Amino acid sequence: MSFADLKRTSTSSFDKLTKELEKLNKNTFKSDSEDKYWKPTVDKAGNGYAVVRFLPAPDGEDIPFVRMWDHGFQGPSGLWYIENSLTTLGQQDPVSELNNKLWNSGLESDKEIARKQKRRLSYISNIYVVKDPSNPENEGKVFLYKYGKKIFDKINDMMYPQFEDESPVNPFDLWKGANFKMKIRNVEGYRNYDKSEFDTPAPLAENDDELEAIWKQEHSLSEIVDPKHFKSYADLKARLETVLGVAVASPVATENRFEEAAAAPTFKTAEPVAQPSTTATADDDDDDLSFFKSLAEED
Repeated sequence: MSFADLKRTSTSSFDKLTKELEKLNKNTFKSDSEDKYWKPTVDKAGNGYAVVRFLPAPDGEDIPFVRMWDHGFQGPSGLWYIENSLTTLGQQDPVSELNNKLWNSGLESDKEIARKQKRRLSYISNIYVVKDPSNPENEGKVFLYKYGKKIFDKINDMMYPQFEDESPVNPFDLWKGANFKMKIRNVEGYRNYDKSEFDTPAPLAENDDELEAIWKQEHSLSEIVDPKHFKSYADLKARLETVLGVAVASPVATENRFEEAAAAPTFKTAEPVAQPSTTATADDDDDDLSFFKSLAEED
C-alpha cells in the first residue's frame, strides 16, 4: 500500500478498526469449536431464563451424552492448571494420583489440598434451543451444551421418578421427550438451577421431516472424548510440576479413596443412573472455566 492509499482509506480503516474493537470488547471472537457450544446468558444480578430440548444420540452413536472430568486450580507458583483429566478415558491421571496420595496421608492439611485440586464432573449433550430471550438468534438451532451434575440429576429424575403417580419420561426423545425450562438464579455467588424444570412431554416439532432435519444437525459426541484430544500423561505431569513448583513423584499403589475413575454411566431399566463417587465434597455445577483458562494461556 502506498502512502496515498493510506491517506485515501484512513476513514474506512478507522471504521473497520472500531468494529473490530467492538467485537473484542464484547468478546465475540470464537473458535469453530466454541461456536458449537451454547451457554445460557444471565443478567447483572446473575439470573437467566431459557428453554432447550435435549436431543437423542447422533447418527451412529448410542448415548445422548458424554461425561468429562477436568481440573481447574491455581498452584503455589501462581500459575493455573486447567486440563481435561485422563480419567475421562479410564486412564491414570497425574492429578488424581497425587490427590489420592494426599488423601491417604491422613493429614487434614493434605486433604484440604486434595479438595482444592479435585476433579470437576460435567456432561455434554446436543440441544435444540427453543427459547433464548437474551440471544434470539440462537433459537431454532442445534448446539452442544456442557452442564453439571445438578442438571443431569434432573434428567435422571425424569427417567426414574420417585413417586407412583409420575410416569418415566425420556427427556432425549424427539417425540415423547420434554422441553427443559432453565431458570438460573444467583445463590451465594454461584449459579443455581434448582428451580429449573421439564415441561409437559410433547413432540419437539409437528412432523417427522422437521424432526429428522433437527436430528441431522447434531454434533458428534464421541469425537469430544476421542483420545487424540487429550494430552499425554507425561505432558500433564510436566504441567502439574510447573504449576506446583515441585517434582511429583510416581505414586505408590494405594487404595483409591479420593477419586474413582468410574465407568461412564448408562441408563438402566430398573434403577437410577449410577453416579460416579468422590470422597471429597460434591462438584460444583457447570460454571465454566473460561476465565481461568484465559489466565492459564497467559502463563
